[in-house]
Amino acid sequence: MRLLADTHALLWFLQNDARLSRPAARAMESADHTLHVSAASVWEIAIKASLGKLIVPYTLDEDLPRILRDNDITPLPVTLTHAAHVQGLPFLHHDPFDRLLVAQALAERLDIVTSDPVFAKYGLTVVW
Repeated sequence: MRLLADTHALLWFLQNDARLSRPAARAMESADHTLHVSAASVWEIAIKASLGKLIVPYTLDEDLPRILRDNDITPLPVTLTHAAHVQGLPFLHHDPFDRLLVAQALAERLDIVTSDPVFAKYGLTVVW
């Protein structure tokens, strides 16, 4: 299975937060699955941290790449195709970061790890 972590799922996974469901944690930890994190999620984390809405206990530019490697998490860049794919999505989700994650998951045929039920309305397989 190829998975894309929603931003909150990534943060909870890296912090071993109890809010991450057991099935989601098992899927994210499984050696049988490839776990991806979008550059859009890192962008979202950076914005929220810069606004003081989120405290991140590591640097995003230096520590996060190492943390991702140590956890076998594959970075997923945002391509022009991903960005353009947002235009054709029904307006079911109003968060621009989540809409981009939907576009990436659809374009790359990834299942998504999220507690947000709206992702399933796009026809995505949600792991939670």
